[in-house]
Amino acid sequence: MLPTRMQCLALLLSLCTQPATGRLPRHVDSLVKIVEALEAANATEGFAGGVPELARALGGGGTPLRCAVLGATPAAPPALPALDPEQQALLTELLQPGVEATERGVLLAPDGSTVAVAPLLAGIEVALKRATGTPVPTAAPAPMDPLYAVTVAEALGTSYLLARANSSWATLGPDGCWDDVEDPEVFTLMGPPSPVPDAFANGALDGVLLGARLAEAPMPLTALLQEHYYGVTGGRAPSSFRRRDFSARTGPRKLEEEVAAALSLLRVLPATRSLFEDMGDEEVAAVARQAARDFADAYVECPAVLPRCMWGARPYRGTPSTLTPPLPFVYIHHTYEPGAPCRTFATCTRAMRAMQRFHQDTRGWDDIGYSFVVGSDGYLYEGRGWHWVGAHTRGYNRQGYGVGYVGDYTASPPDADALALVRDAFLPCAVRAGRLRRNYTVRGHRQMGRTDCPGDSLFREIETWRGFQ
Repeated sequence: MLPTRMQCLALLLSLCTQPATGRLPRHVDSLVKIVEALEAANATEGFAGGVPELARALGGGGTPLRCAVLGATPAAPPALPALDPEQQALLTELLQPGVEATERGVLLAPDGSTVAVAPLLAGIEVALKRATGTPVPTAAPAPMDPLYAVTVAEALGTSYLLARANSSWATLGPDGCWDDVEDPEVFTLMGPPSPVPDAFANGALDGVLLGARLAEAPMPLTALLQEHYYGVTGGRAPSSFRRRDFSARTGPRKLEEEVAAALSLLRVLPATRSLFEDMGDEEVAAVARQAARDFADAYVECPAVLPRCMWGARPYRGTPSTLTPPLPFVYIHHTYEPGAPCRTFATCTRAMRAMQRFHQDTRGWDDIGYSFVVGSDGYLYEGRGWHWVGAHTRGYNRQGYGVGYVGDYTASPPDADALALVRDAFLPCAVRAGRLRRNYTVRGHRQMGRTDCPGDSLFREIETWRGFQ
């Protein structure tokens, strides 16, 4: 009997299990320490893919395409004496398959992003197999790059196949919230799950980047993870550049080709053949094209916006007034205080909480005034967001979004990456999403009232932006 679409969905979600008994935080640092212990004890002998192949064995082998591409794994060892009980409990929780995978098989990264473990390790396993000379099967009806197949292409193609059969199903997203970013234990999605929630997308991007990095310069997996997620102390971690770096490595056409190749293989695998009932070649190609286009728009070309729950926002006081998008204006601000740019998740979230306290407790406002806040850590932070009237530009709050840069930009501008984040990514994506009018106008706060905001240097920058008047 062929599996149902729901069975296929459950099988293709990230890896998970029931809550673990250990109390290790579900943070990337915990995974780094587990990998370090396994590597130090040489616990992966017999596993050509190292720790990732061991993890796949512990998790039951993986999804249909991963099994087809990566091959059968050796039997999992009965115990892992290199790990203490808490580490074993967390590893088990992250790896065992189940329908709650999107919330169980994830970790919080130091940059504030949530990362699914399964696609991350799958990409690394491809690189490790290649490094040891182990053949990575590529026999498929169409040419296929195993690195993309096991990270992003399978789940992305499957997501759009399932949505084709049921138009109410989500194809991408959602994001989610952690119970405590200092000691993360419970992750909760903010909406109905898809096979490619935000955490899976992050893990897939990282899986491609780290797999490629490892292929170029072999190194211990512990060092690879530390380099990617921590980088230089006090500066931005490479993981916060994942969208930019993935874009540089993967053009839209490349992603579409890899999703199409994955679909061609899934079309002949017994576990997923039923997803293609009554589909011709042109329909399959259209699915690949749409999936690649939407994924690139959501997770490559558009910036990540960290939700309020991730920076510890207080509740809104009172009843918010709603905006009616698309809006015609964007008003650019600088915070002035805090006066220094924030370049890490920890400093940016502290700045957000400090501004909200000042706006609520000192100014007496209902909430933080800005619609969105721009850090120099590669992320935007949700203030009042897309839907609620802000308190950023007196007399004009209903007409536009208020976007504030953390820092004092009187004498010098924000980092080039922070400027590009809004100018080249946030504004075009807001137009495509129907939040901003196509002929939107950008203005500095000082043009709308008696203020020096957004600082002389930042104002000179925005004078060069499209839409400035």
